[in-house]
Amino acid sequence: MPAPGAPDAKPKSFGPSLKRLLRRLAPERMFVWLVVVLAIVSVVLNTLGPYLLGKATNIVFDGVVGKQLDVPAGTTKEQAVEYLRAKGDNTFADMLSAMHVVPGVGVDFDAVGRVLLLVLALYLGASVFGWLQAYLLNLVINRTVKRLRSDIEDKIHRLPLRYFDSQPRGDVLSRVTNDVDNVAQSLQQTMSQLIVSVFTVLGILVMMFWISPLLALIALLTVPAAVYVTALIAKRSKPHFVAQWKNTGLVNAQVEEAYTGHEIVTAFGRNREVGAEFDKRNEELYQSSFKAQFISGLIMPAIMFLGNVNFVLVALVGGLRVATGQLSLGDVQAFIQYSRQFSQPLTQIGAMANLLQSGVASAERIFEILDAEEQSPDPAVADTRPVDRGQVEFEGISFRYEPEQPVIERLSLLAEPGHVVAIVGPTGAGKTTLVNLLMRFYELDSGAITIDGVDITRISRDHLRSRIGMVLQDTWLFKGTIRENIAYGNPNASEEDILAAARAAYVDRFVHALPDGYDTVIDEEGSGVSAGEKQLITIARAFLAKPSILILDEATSSVDTRTELLVQHATAALRRDRTSFVIAHRLSTIRDADLIVVMEAGRIVEHGTHERLLAERGAYYRLYNAQFAAAAAEV
Repeated sequence: MPAPGAPDAKPKSFGPSLKRLLRRLAPERMFVWLVVVLAIVSVVLNTLGPYLLGKATNIVFDGVVGKQLDVPAGTTKEQAVEYLRAKGDNTFADMLSAMHVVPGVGVDFDAVGRVLLLVLALYLGASVFGWLQAYLLNLVINRTVKRLRSDIEDKIHRLPLRYFDSQPRGDVLSRVTNDVDNVAQSLQQTMSQLIVSVFTVLGILVMMFWISPLLALIALLTVPAAVYVTALIAKRSKPHFVAQWKNTGLVNAQVEEAYTGHEIVTAFGRNREVGAEFDKRNEELYQSSFKAQFISGLIMPAIMFLGNVNFVLVALVGGLRVATGQLSLGDVQAFIQYSRQFSQPLTQIGAMANLLQSGVASAERIFEILDAEEQSPDPAVADTRPVDRGQVEFEGISFRYEPEQPVIERLSLLAEPGHVVAIVGPTGAGKTTLVNLLMRFYELDSGAITIDGVDITRISRDHLRSRIGMVLQDTWLFKGTIRENIAYGNPNASEEDILAAARAAYVDRFVHALPDGYDTVIDEEGSGVSAGEKQLITIARAFLAKPSILILDEATSSVDTRTELLVQHATAALRRDRTSFVIAHRLSTIRDADLIVVMEAGRIVEHGTHERLLAERGAYYRLYNAQFAAAAAEV
């Protein structure tokens, strides 16, 4: 069974998708042609073997018959045939007339030895060429899959954040990992066999017609039946393969979600429900996989049955023609070998049908990523002027995630260089969306955002984001040491710069209590350090990047009061001499902001300083009082 993990996607069309997959072999076309040549040579050498073995059989049989002929000494073969006819033994006479018999002379073992040595040399050569063909084909496929992985990786970096918002994480991971592995496995298991099988069929057909056109036609009677049976079974198994991959993707997504949220599942006592959901998905995967494999597995037995029928017919007719002297025993022996070899590649081709369908199904899912709409390209000639002052202006911007659902409408805002702009408002007001637009994670529907007077669409994304630092509510640390996680903000930073950033972000206060200090290894989830300590590490990372513009998105929302003071001190130092956008629900953290912007439903309803907004007794005043002065009200 192919490697699991393909996402939920129904194959559009087998033929076009297979052609597109094979076109990815184009950069290796010279090796591919060499593989084809080596396969032809190997097949030709293998195909000549049975014919020569038939000749050896004829030499032995002719010698045995010649030695045992009951005719007068010195009789020629023609005289022996006439002698047998005169005795009324016409059947033996007909058979003898087709043989190379010297009456009274036994087996020529020297001739048999020469034939056998030649056959041995042929088979040895066929094996060498076959090994070279397999080696080169393996090289071609692995290079192709390597390029495919690189193309997917490059494509992912060109996809907009909107794409990942609409795709389950486990689904995307399945496409990038398991689907690629399944394509590689399918190509490796089918390409070599397919090339060899096709040329073997052609070579055997030539030899069969060379030996006996009548027997060849009899053998070919089973080919249309085999093709029809293969196509019929493959057609019936295809929907089950689609269901198999669909259910595999659902199982992957469900497992990834359950494992990621394991603590929540346990805390709410939903283990039984999660287990029941997994059992349901797993059962659906089992049913679809069983049906796909069982139905496609009928191809080989069906073709083997047709091959056996073919063998019986060939043996029967061949025996009659030997008896009538129209064929030699060695020719019939060679033909029977060819007929068995003829059905074998057909059986292999049939057995490869399910693997090929599985690989093409995975390829289509990969192509869906490669065909996904990319983010708008950077300008051909990007504006490279420095954006170090940090003046940011939003000029009548509008944005929607969905066409019918506006998120931000005609919003205008000016952030002066070095100022702290706090953005507050209820959940869903568009606060985080605003800074995501500044980072160009999404593209505006209308309006413009400028930094130091330069439209951000005229700046390359890399240049833009290199001047903006972000500290998010959801901290993310990579597997590695604390030093490496801080250095992520600037890979070229010196040891002194890393330590200075750690001291400025108060990381130095707790890191010496850890077993290995800055060399302490933490995983992706930040195990071994608290939530507040993780946040301080991300602030140190931003310190090291030395950005012109800083974005703090709920940086203190998930820490305790003591750690919050450290984070506030760290962020205050980080905000110094740079333009900062602070998104906060805790209004106590933004009292000293130069400008507080209150957003509701994607619009700015108020803006000003803390004192001024309180005096106006508007939306900010209500938020402030709800947080500090009033008890929780029933909604």
